[in-house]
Amino acid sequence: MSVCDKCGLPEDLCVCEEIVKESQRVRITTDKRRFGKMATIIDGIDDKSIDLKELSSLLKAKCACGGTIKQQTIELQGDHKEKVREILESIGYASESIDVK
Repeated sequence: MSVCDKCGLPEDLCVCEEIVKESQRVRITTDKRRFGKMATIIDGIDDKSIDLKELSSLLKAKCACGGTIKQQTIELQGDHKEKVREILESIGYASESIDVK
């Protein structure tokens, strides 16, 4: 049985990711792209403790859209601000730490 070197708990009981989720300031904005298309941008997630690829896949599946990861930000095709906020809250991010603009 391995032990987490950050919190000292066994790997299956590790709470490091939950602590990080509660302490981050996440910004959700939209940006107008070429040809008038909208893009939702999720910024402020610490890529050292949260797997951006896994989170991006979850968001793309729940929003039924395409997207990418660029420079520690997740970009989704379309305007999905409120849906992304709901998804982030459901997986453990604190609602007061999420800024929707």
